[in-house]
Amino acid sequence: MKYLLFIGLYFLSLSTFSQTTSILFLGNSYTFTADLPGTLYNLALAGGDTIYHESNTPGGYTFQGHSTNATSLAKIASRDWDFVVLQEQSQIPSFPPSQVASDCYPYAAILVDSIRSNDACTEPVFFMTWGRKDGDQSNCPFYPPLCTFEGMNFRLRQSYLEMGANNGGTVAPCGAAWHAMSVADNFFWNGLYSGDGSHPSAWGTYLNACVFYATIFRQSPVGITYYSSIGQADAETLQQLAADMVLDSLSNWSIGHQDVVSNADFAFNSGLEVQFVANSENATDHFWTFGDGETSTDENPIHAYQTTETFTVTHIAFSNCDADTTMLQLTTNALGIDNQAALNEVVAAQNGKIFTVRNPLNRTLSVSILDISGRRVFTESIQSNSTKTFDLNASNGIYLLQLSDGYEQATRKVALD
Repeated sequence: MKYLLFIGLYFLSLSTFSQTTSILFLGNSYTFTADLPGTLYNLALAGGDTIYHESNTPGGYTFQGHSTNATSLAKIASRDWDFVVLQEQSQIPSFPPSQVASDCYPYAAILVDSIRSNDACTEPVFFMTWGRKDGDQSNCPFYPPLCTFEGMNFRLRQSYLEMGANNGGTVAPCGAAWHAMSVADNFFWNGLYSGDGSHPSAWGTYLNACVFYATIFRQSPVGITYYSSIGQADAETLQQLAADMVLDSLSNWSIGHQDVVSNADFAFNSGLEVQFVANSENATDHFWTFGDGETSTDENPIHAYQTTETFTVTHIAFSNCDADTTMLQLTTNALGIDNQAALNEVVAAQNGKIFTVRNPLNRTLSVSILDISGRRVFTESIQSNSTKTFDLNASNGIYLLQLSDGYEQATRKVALD
């Protein structure tokens, strides 16, 4: 997605709104058979998302062919696409590495260059295909890994992952999902193929569409009530398989590698003066609101508050293509926080979601956990000169550990995973 930085209207980036995701498919009959683009369109629509899609999928086409094909190049240049899906001819990426390096990788790079020259924010998505049911028997005598589905599928996986890594692209792990089904249910796996043991059946295309849905929207297709022509029970099985394959392993497929991430934090310098730190990834611009009407576009601003109270601070990290927001809650104190020697003596040890807090003070200590929106999710009192262990039953994420002895307050950032 593309973002423009309008500081005066920063709050619009916090609003939830629906928009159309544009996808161009460049491939061949593996994409065309059983209408993968149309199946993904209907699946997304039933899930509350809207897709605009176009395709160029001549039979048997290669990356080399697409790299000079007038229709493919014209479609790339026709609009600012959110995603361009690239599917190579079904055999080429399974060949020996040296052959793939010469016959496939250079043309993948040319296509990605054409895509990003048109719009630097478009994300290339490499469509990892699957091995043939009985392997590639025509090339088996020359390269033994091709003699079986497992061997051919493994080589395809290696090549597509390398193309994603080499070109800064995302990989849609359809072939990995096909392999998982071959292990889980061989009969069902057979049904993913059409009669030629190569192209996808309606079931295979539905699985591919579920993988693409999870890859592009980073949401589970489980529960979406579009079943194509394969029936609810089989569709739900394939929805779950795709969700497990993609969403449990986003980093494996380089999904989200281009995202802007904000992990904003703060520390008190002295008195009411606060140092804010963006701790962001892939950000080019920053915008802070400090909760008292003041703002900043510095990456790591220092802000002096005028009153002792609780403020909600918002940090937005921007790139040309993405944005991410962190909200922090802090309570100012005329004495400051980090400089309070008494609270610095409190020891808070963390092991996952288990916290052990030792209170060495001669007064009761209040321990609170707040989420990034400032909502209090846990509060506990610890008597003077005592230790208490508690299990925080909360979702994974970034939280604030807030300590108060009735006079002073300290805030520490913690991560639950």
